[in-house]
Parts: sequence; C-alpha cells; structure tokens
Amino acid sequence: MRIAVLIKQVPAVDTVKIDEKTGTMVRAGVEAELNPLDLHAVEAAVRIKEQIPADDIEIFAISMGPAQAKKIVSHAIALGCDGGFLLSDRRFGGADTLATSRALAKALEKLGPFDLIFTGERATDGETGQVGPAVSELLGLPVLSYVSEIEKIGDGKIKVRRAIEGGHETLEAPLPCCVIPVKELNIPRLCTLGGKLRAKGTEIPVIGADDLGIETDLLGLSGSPTQVVRVTYPKMTREGKKINATGNPEAATQEILRLLEEKNCLEAAL
Repeated sequence: MRIAVLIKQVPAVDTVKIDEKTGTMVRAGVEAELNPLDLHAVEAAVRIKEQIPADDIEIFAISMGPAQAKKIVSHAIALGCDGGFLLSDRRFGGADTLATSRALAKALEKLGPFDLIFTGERATDGETGQVGPAVSELLGLPVLSYVSEIEKIGDGKIKVRRAIEGGHETLEAPLPCCVIPVKELNIPRLCTLGGKLRAKGTEIPVIGADDLGIETDLLGLSGSPTQVVRVTYPKMTREGKKINATGNPEAATQEILRLLEEKNCLEAAL
C-alpha cells in the first residue's frame, strides 16, 4: 500500500503579511511552520503503517511551495513518513486553490499510484478547505471529508466515521480514495531524535513545472480564477462617549437607546 499526505507550509499566525499589489501572501523571509491541521493527516497515515507490517506500506509527504518548504517535508519524514517531494517553481507562485490542486493532482499521477491520499481539513493561511476535494475531483477519486475515526481498512475498501451536523455517519469507500480528517481523529505525535536523524539523511526531490507537463497558463497566478482585487486592514478605535447619568437617569437611558439605534444595534439586541 502506498499513501500520500499532502501538506502545506503556512506562515506563523503572528507573521502573516499580504502583498497589497498582488493580493497574495508574502512567504519570503516570513517565519513558517507545517500547517497544524496537516499534522492530523500525517498522524493518521503513520498509525495505519503501524497497524500493518512496515514492508507492506510506504508514506510520502508532498508539498508545494518555495525552496524553504523542504523544512516541513523533512518534519513530516521525522514524524514517520518514508519520503517526501516538494513542488517548487516560480511558475507556481500566486496559485489559488484550483491552480494548486491542478499541480498537486498531476504530481500524484506522476508519483503514483497511491491507495490513499490524506490531506489536512484546511490551511490556517487560507481557511478554504478546498484543495483536498479539488484534488480528488481532478483525479476522479471518492473523497471522505470530516473523518473523525478510521474503523477499518482492508479488501480494497476503507470504512470511516464522519462528523456531520448533529452527529456522525459511517461511510465505506473503495480504494484509492482521499481522506480528510478532522482534529478529533487523533493527537499528533512529537518528533523523536531517531526520526529527526532519519529525516536529515533523507533526500527530498524537487519537482518543477516542466516535470508536471502542465500548460503554464494553468499554473500560478495566471491559472488562478480567484483574484484578490483589494486588501484592507481593520481599524481598531477606542473612542467612546461618556453619558452622565447623575441627576437624570431617564435622559441618560434615552441617550443610550438613541446611540444604539443609530448604530443599528437595538433591533439585533432585541
């Protein structure tokens, strides 16, 4: 069995920067980390390997990003993946979820076949949750999203418990398929010293646009139908108005009601 885990490098939450001209996230020179929700996908894949003889299963972490994203692929290897690949090319820059999914899907075709594809629920820098389902659609594979428990894998099928509004449902799908776990599925492990040493000695091949054989106008910014047309930043103000209730509480109450009405808050509050 071969498993692919799609992972992403994201900026640390307190270092997120946006290029106001292009509307894309600035990644160069910004402190980055492995997307926290992808850790649950890596953990799920590694646990499957631990339940099956090691010689029968291989796990590969695959990411798309700048050269420094090799660091997170190495992190995934330290956590238990057998190897990894990085899609890195200037022509991938500025890709939205569709252009990203095209590149990842083509890479999976080139590097496959894979029996299982794991992805994180969403990335903390975009919060769209679109790449996993989009990759599945492009590959023509069934997708199991919001997976909170993997009940059984065998006989060419996978059976999972899926979180839905108001409860859970049990689904079964044929392999190959894509599995998108929620954080309730597991608690990600920490890297061991042995894992770090193994990752350090593992080569991570870089895949460019030419290796995928996709037309350039379908990649990166030019292949992204989603465009950010304007970037604005919220303004925090602490200006307030004092209302003196001394001597005339009724007038003060009326003034408060008037201000709430003026801000369209009164009806919502009622």
